[in-house]
Amino acid sequence: MFKNLLRVALRNFVKDKWYSLLNILGLTIGITFSLFLIFYIKDELSYDKYNEKADRICRINAYVKEPEKDTMKWAITPFPMAQALSKDYPEVEEAVRLWNNGKTMLKNGSQRFYDEKIYYADSNIFRVFTHKFIEGNAQTALVSPNSLVLTQSLAIKYFGNSGSYVGKTLENASGDIYKVTAVIKDVPKNSHLIFNALISRSSLPANFANNWGGFGFYTYVLLKPNVNVAAFEKKLAPVYDKYLASIFSQFNIKMRFGAQPITSIHLHSDMVNEPEDLGSMSYIYIFSAVAFFMLLIACINYMNLTTARSARRAKEIGIRKVTGSSKRQLVMQFLVESILTALFALLLSIGFIALFLPTFNTIAGKFISFTTLFQPDMQFILLGVIVFVGIAGGSYPAFYLSKFNPVYVLKGSLSKGSSNVALRRALVVVQFSISMIMLICTWVVYGQMSYLRNKDLGFNKDQVLTVAANSNKDLSSNIRSFKDEVRNNPHVVAVSTAQGVPGSGIPFNLFSVETKNGYVDKGVDVYFGADEDFFKTLGIKIVKGRNFSGLSDTLRSVIVNENMAKEYGWGDNAIGKKIKFAGDTSGFYLEVIGVVKDFNQKSLYNPITPLMFLYRPTNNVIQIKLDAKNIDAGIASIEKSWNKYFPDLAFEYTFLDQDFNSQYAADQKRGKIFTAFSILTILITCLGLLGLIAFTTQQRQKEISIRKVMGANISQIIPLITRNFVALVGLSCLIAFPVAWYFMNNWLKIFPYNTGLSIMPFLLSAATVLLITMLTVTFHTMRAALANPVKALKTE
Repeated sequence: MFKNLLRVALRNFVKDKWYSLLNILGLTIGITFSLFLIFYIKDELSYDKYNEKADRICRINAYVKEPEKDTMKWAITPFPMAQALSKDYPEVEEAVRLWNNGKTMLKNGSQRFYDEKIYYADSNIFRVFTHKFIEGNAQTALVSPNSLVLTQSLAIKYFGNSGSYVGKTLENASGDIYKVTAVIKDVPKNSHLIFNALISRSSLPANFANNWGGFGFYTYVLLKPNVNVAAFEKKLAPVYDKYLASIFSQFNIKMRFGAQPITSIHLHSDMVNEPEDLGSMSYIYIFSAVAFFMLLIACINYMNLTTARSARRAKEIGIRKVTGSSKRQLVMQFLVESILTALFALLLSIGFIALFLPTFNTIAGKFISFTTLFQPDMQFILLGVIVFVGIAGGSYPAFYLSKFNPVYVLKGSLSKGSSNVALRRALVVVQFSISMIMLICTWVVYGQMSYLRNKDLGFNKDQVLTVAANSNKDLSSNIRSFKDEVRNNPHVVAVSTAQGVPGSGIPFNLFSVETKNGYVDKGVDVYFGADEDFFKTLGIKIVKGRNFSGLSDTLRSVIVNENMAKEYGWGDNAIGKKIKFAGDTSGFYLEVIGVVKDFNQKSLYNPITPLMFLYRPTNNVIQIKLDAKNIDAGIASIEKSWNKYFPDLAFEYTFLDQDFNSQYAADQKRGKIFTAFSILTILITCLGLLGLIAFTTQQRQKEISIRKVMGANISQIIPLITRNFVALVGLSCLIAFPVAWYFMNNWLKIFPYNTGLSIMPFLLSAATVLLITMLTVTFHTMRAALANPVKALKTE
């Protein structure tokens, strides 16, 4: 029986090639790009699960509450936290710390490179996290001071494919020698913390040991089997009172610590100081919905075209019923055809996936392998896709066509094509609504991302080159000489030095700030070093008081931003206000000499907060404003000066605008994915619309011919068909607009700075759908109207 069903299905495919190819093409596009989204979702959900003990590993987070401030959520803790947890809590099997050393220069002979993601780590890290060793011993690799564990890619970068790496050495900018004790496979990309090298924690100075006041370490615990995370977190409450209250309670700061399973960090963390870009569970829901809707629209196309063409197979169904076919057999026949169509589409999809996977990886920032398609869980997903598409797309046509009455069919009652018009229109409205919602969301997302890139940040980030002279050696005189030489470079507009730049992390410290109610202890973001040229180089305006003027400002002078003046009620009287270091009883104070216009030190995901600058004439981060006329020549001349004054440091630069915009990289990638798939959703809708309109005009060909013979012109014929579809677009707007408004209004609320919702994305989306529909309908209607009426009427 099945063999006969299969033969008939193949025969019908061959009989109507165009119709079959249109169905297969629509399903192929839907399946291909739904699978891409499933790959993305699967990868996002897999973060940190490669660790063999992932279900028992937690990160310790800090929740810090200042008076009249929202709780600050930090992914970092003090250095002694790990040791205290191991001692005080029997639930803890292992506790390990990691500390990011920032951009680090390492050299092997004449080879010098700056590398990021270099961490100091405790020697027991490999008893907590799972890493594959190529060389070395996991138990002893990080025990001795100045021990160095390299990832495979970094080992090859410095030593080439030399076979054995253990025992080789690398030197940092300060002349410290690190001995390679092990090489491991690169950290999987689906990790919330990726490192390129680990340095033994015992290499750090001894003064870290009891410093409960300094935060900066990622602390992880491996809990013993069957320990409940929530119960363990509740037991962390005494940590503050026992170890930190003596330091922070005098400043009215409250603090608690939480335990977060590492498998939830990537998608659920709302901490600051995260070591890597985070994902978002909301995007998982969004992309899941997009994948489902793409398949749904492809299935609707199939249903629409099959029911619309029901009259073409009416006599076949009637004859089958008369000759003894049961309704069950007819349903099976159409379901087999539907599933077979889905199978053909899936096979084509696999080819398209192999072709477009590299492009998808580039857009999404992923490293998904084609072999993912053949993993056991993906096999179930592929089977589910076939069943879903086959049954969802073929069930209604199967049951609808199988219930035709053979008497009416063979009498010719269905010869004009009696299909469920109301259903087809409802399905078209669903397609249009989904497409319009995705288009509106695409416009809004694109507008918000463009706004983030182009908003006036309060400083000029264009053509500003930044380079860091990082070394433990005193390079002050070299920095001054370099700065003086570069200032006279004809390709340079301005040059300055500072502790950091906008977009980079700067310290957050406690100060006692003068207010009308006396001194109040507050946390403030602070540049502990900025020279007198910093504001000029970055185009930051001084709105009150004066700029730094030189060495005389080294001791007491500070400059603050407008937000700080407003926050502490200084108003127009900020100049001369005093600021003390928290807990300092010596009588020393800092004095405000100037106020700068507010600018975004952090990304636009964060509101502007109080900010303070202390003067220092030389700093390790150098900012160089280039003349836009000849950037390349400017960089080349600066490199010569660099090599002259810093012969032991590699010249590696970045541009401030690129660095600042990189904070939006994750959302930019997700926005590109969403935009691409919105376009593809429209394409799938167009394919279905193409087939449906072609069939509709074919059904009404004789009516159109008669009207033409009776004297109707093309302008009178076209509205006959277009008005129905225009009405469907209008109905779709009534559905799509409120749905899109609800979701996009909530999405925009996560940004302190956003474009808000305007009417334009809604109008543009409706116009796009209407234009595509009108072009398609007009094309086929004109073909029908221009056709020779004799051919359509010769059988009458």
